Parts: sequence; C-alpha cells; structure tokens
Amino acid sequence: MPQSIPVPSTGFQALILCGPGVSLNTFTANPEEHPKCLVPVANRPMVYYAIDFLRRSGISDITLITPPSSLAPLQAALKQNPHLTSFSSPSPSVLAPKALEMTMGTCELLRLPEVQACIKTDFLLLPCDLICEIPGESLLEAWMVSQSSLGGSLVPEGRNAHGPITRGSGGERGGRRGGLGLYYQTKLREESVKGEATDFVAIAPLDKDEAPAVSHPAQGPAALRFSLSKVVMSSPMDTIKEKMENDKGFLIRHSLVKEHAEIKMLSSYRDAHLYVFPYWIKDLARNEKLESVSEDLIGYWAKSGWQKGLADKLGITEIFERQQDSQIPGETGSHDNESVEEEIDLQAMSTTKSGSINAESALPSYASRVKVSEAEASKDKKSSKVPPILAYVQRESAPFVRRVDSSALLLSTSLRLAKLPSIEEVGRIEASPFAHNQKIAHPEGIAQRCTVSKSDCLIAENVTVEQFAVIKESVIGSNCHISSGARLTRCVLMDGVTVGPKATLTNCIIGRRAKIGAESMLKECEVQDSYVVPEDTDSKNEKFMFFEGLDEEAGMTDDNEDDMEL
Repeated sequence: MPQSIPVPSTGFQALILCGPGVSLNTFTANPEEHPKCLVPVANRPMVYYAIDFLRRSGISDITLITPPSSLAPLQAALKQNPHLTSFSSPSPSVLAPKALEMTMGTCELLRLPEVQACIKTDFLLLPCDLICEIPGESLLEAWMVSQSSLGGSLVPEGRNAHGPITRGSGGERGGRRGGLGLYYQTKLREESVKGEATDFVAIAPLDKDEAPAVSHPAQGPAALRFSLSKVVMSSPMDTIKEKMENDKGFLIRHSLVKEHAEIKMLSSYRDAHLYVFPYWIKDLARNEKLESVSEDLIGYWAKSGWQKGLADKLGITEIFERQQDSQIPGETGSHDNESVEEEIDLQAMSTTKSGSINAESALPSYASRVKVSEAEASKDKKSSKVPPILAYVQRESAPFVRRVDSSALLLSTSLRLAKLPSIEEVGRIEASPFAHNQKIAHPEGIAQRCTVSKSDCLIAENVTVEQFAVIKESVIGSNCHISSGARLTRCVLMDGVTVGPKATLTNCIIGRRAKIGAESMLKECEVQDSYVVPEDTDSKNEKFMFFEGLDEEAGMTDDNEDDMEL
C-alpha cells in the first residue's frame, strides 16, 4: 500500500460530510455497523479517497462529521483499517453532533453549534463519496490568486460582541473573498452510467482583471492551463425541469442578462459538492432559510451577484458591514496606512539632490487629493458588490472526478479504478494516486488452471480462486473464496464473500460475507451483507436484502421473491 507523503500545511481546514447513504441502502441499511463512508470502492473505504485528496493538497486539519450512530464504527476504522492508518499524522478527527439527524440538510448541519465552533479558518467542504484526481493544490491556488487571499487562512486577533476578529492576508480584512466549486462532466466518459443525476449550472466568464493564470501538472513536466468562471445560476436538473413544466418554459430575469452579456448554460455536468469557502460563509450558513449547501446556499449566493436586493435578504450585506465595523482595540482605521505615503516627503529626504524645496510643493495638490477621493469612492463601490462563487468546469480530457452515491456508480467507478496500472508495473512517480501496489495482492491463492484478467481486475489479500474459475473486469475484496467453475464478469465483491461452484455473476455487487449458492445465475443484482443466496437461483436486476419478520439465514425463497425486490 502506498504511504502518504507528508506535504507542507496550507493553513486551510477541511470538513468531510459522512452522511447516511440512502442511495446505497443495500449496503448501508445498518449505519451503526457499516456507514456509507466505509463502503469499499476498489477495495478501499470510500472516505479514504476524500482524505487522500486533502492530504495530497497539503491539508492536515481534517474533520469528519457523522451522525452519532456511525461514530463508533468510523472511529474504529480510523484506528484499524490499514488503508486509513496509512496516512501520516495527525489523523482526522471525528465530530458527531448530538442533534445531527440522517435526514438533515447540509446547511442545517453547518448551523449546528458543534460545527460552528469547529470552523475557525477558510475551509473546504466535501462529501465522503468524492473521488477526485485533480490536484487539490491547483484548486486552492486558483482560489487564492483570484480572491486575493494568498495567506490561505484566518489569523485570529481578538474578539468583540460579534465573535472573533480576524485580519491578515487570509483574513476578511484582506478583501471580501468569494468561493470556488467543482463541476464535472457526466456524459461520454468510460465511467458514465445511465440515469446519473446532473445539475444545471449557468456560468459567465471572469473579467480580464479577475482571471488568474494558474497551471497544474497533467503528465510529467507538461502543464495544463485552466480557466475559472462565475456561477450565476446553479440548481439540480430535477428542480429546473419542474419549474419548466410549471412556467411552460425556461424564464430568465432581465437583470441577469443586463449584468452578464455572455452566459453558458450546462445541463450534463454535476456539482461535485467540493467547495473552497471563505470564513464568512460560516455566518451565512446561519440563515435558517437555507437547507442545502449545493441548492440553496450556492444557488442563492450566485443569484445575489445580479439579482437586486437578494444579498440583503440573505444577510450577506449585514455580514460584511459587521466585519467592516469590527475594529481591534487600540488599532486605528485602515485608512491610516493608506495615508502614510502622503505624510512623508520623500523628495525632501533625498540625499542625491541639493537646494531647498518649496514647502508648498511638498503638500499634495488639490487635483491629487481629488484623484485619491475618487479612487477610494471607486474602491468602496467595488467592495459593495457580492464576491462571486467561482466554478472550475472539468474539461473532457481532465483527470478523473466522480461522486459515488449510487450502486451503479459504485460498480462503474470500482471497475474504472481497477484498470489503473499498479505501482509495481509503472513505478510510484508515473502511477495514479489511486493505484494499488499490486493488481493481485496474493498470487499464491490463485489456482494455476483458472483465468484471471490481470489488466482490468483487482484482487485483494487472502483471496482464494479455485481451478477452472474465470474472473474478468472485476474487483475482489479480501478473504473472498471463488469456487471451482465460477464465472465473474464486471462484478464487485466486498470482503469475505463466498461464491459457490459454477455460479455465474454479471454486473453484480455482492456485500460483505455474503454467500452465493452453487450454479446460481445473477445478472445486475445487489446482495446485502451476510445474505445467503440459495443454490440454482436465477435472477436479474434484483436486490437481495433482509426484511423484518423473515428468516435471515434462509435467504430468498420463491414465496417472498417479489417482496425482496425494491
């Protein structure tokens, strides 16, 4: 297993939201034992990829936020799972607010007192199901350059009636800074799945003086330039379709067109839910009208840049006015620093010129004072604008980005990562950050008279494969047993699965410690943890799950087969 290489800290903190995983209910039905963030993707816990992305970005202050019911298994995994213990110190901390419920919105979560107390700097917010190959430091670099926040964090200087006062290059007094979100393409990619959820996002180009020139490594010494855009509208496509049905069309406000003459509307992209947020978002999240970060906070924030009066309704204007009025005791206003150059007569101090200096010439002229006043007025007018929420829109040939929040995406993403060359094959420098040390971790367990497609398979430790078995384009978890004559094609088997003799599995996901009976034929099926599929079962597109009142050891019978299908 590749060890994480420690990198210098950026000064940011990160919050990883470890939610209930309703869309993966076959494998997350018991969050007290196995929450969504621990569901394996290509033989690694799902949350591993989010932590790895942050550690590669130089962020070590990481907090996992989870419901209290999932606290114990998550803490145990951080101490025992070999993939999660491979990270260098310090290890992520776990926060389980008492009032956090499974159905709570992400903005409601940010309002919880424990989470509010946790946020102390500019921060990243991301879900536990995000797998992102884009170098995180490039996103941070783009945000810091475009938002004039090279310090990257807040420096506390004191407190007043409204809370902590901050300053510095990364503090709010360094400028009103916007945010940054990531959007990725869902169509025409190898890992694309049918029916994947998408978001509607409308973007406008940055002004010439706003666009940063930022590059990040693509392959070897080559560099790839990317540009940022302003988000002017953002909403799930389902919401847009409902509005179009009610309004009999897609309505656009005149104020949007007046503010942004050039707009590009995207409908096949998805919000990765990876955000770089300035510290003041902590205050905005307290608005009880906001429930979801992606739909409400981002959507209304984007509109407040061109919809008159919306910033006041959201409380953004009040937040900035309060920060502007806050002063550190014993400190004068910021205009004192701006007037230093006027008070010092640099010409009179010069030792390279002789002769007397006219006293009147040392005073700033009326015209210069008028120019200064106009500049300050222009600055104040510009600062009154709502800082933008920026978007990095993934290009077609960009690195891998995916949210694994459904069974179809769990299967396609795992199979996609299984095709990555191992570190053993190409070396650590050329290997993907998601590559394993070996494609087959325990070759001794593979019988000689069997077929395993090594190029597109990933087989974990202590797996035994008996003779005449055939495994193609599949991911096999640790401690699995594949019996003689079994055939697996495009399947994901989690830890401890047993496949009976001559069983045939195609496009299936099998949960931990499940058993597949001999000569069963399953196609596009899901099998819950510890479930026993009887012998000679022939099923397609079904979910094998336990229900109350049924004998868990008996598995599925003909009488309850219809009840088992969800």
